[in-house]
Amino acid sequence: MSSAAETRRRILDAAVRRIAREGIDEVRIARIATDARVSPALVHYHFDSREALLVEALEHSYELAGTVRTAVLEDPGTTAMSKLAVMVDACLPAAGAQRDDWLLWVELWLRAGRHPELAPTASRLYERLHAWFADVLSAGVRTGEFRAVDVDEVTDRLLALIDGVGVRVLIGDATVPIERARASVLAAAREALER
Repeated sequence: MSSAAETRRRILDAAVRRIAREGIDEVRIARIATDARVSPALVHYHFDSREALLVEALEHSYELAGTVRTAVLEDPGTTAMSKLAVMVDACLPAAGAQRDDWLLWVELWLRAGRHPELAPTASRLYERLHAWFADVLSAGVRTGEFRAVDVDEVTDRLLALIDGVGVRVLIGDATVPIERARASVLAAAREALER
């Protein structure tokens, strides 16, 4: 990795952590710079606005999570339902990096609602997430593990359910701990997909 690429990665790592903890409106470029061990001017050089920083931090966070996504999909011996269970786990706001990812998503939802120029970014990230789920569901239908369904429609419902219960987990709703959220999503998946 080149020095410039490494510097940019450090800035994005620091931005992900800061935005998740402070929110995009509260985050200070100087703090991100300090965390990344660079000058504030260098952060401004790479990112011309807070929105640009949020968008790239989300993309960066999504790419980091992609390592888990790729690993689970590459194991040919794993059933489609087992893959789906791992995917659901990867998409709920568990402590640590997944919680930070969720906080970034919430920031994007809020910003995209107020700043239409961010809507394409939100749509693009959802399309990637949708494709990830749809690929596994389609494979399950092809092998006969899942019954024939409208894969896009089932994927949309599962992602909507993940978003809904995920928000409740994120805010600490005692009636929806992460275990219950996971069980709810997987029960809906089984109902929609199993023969």
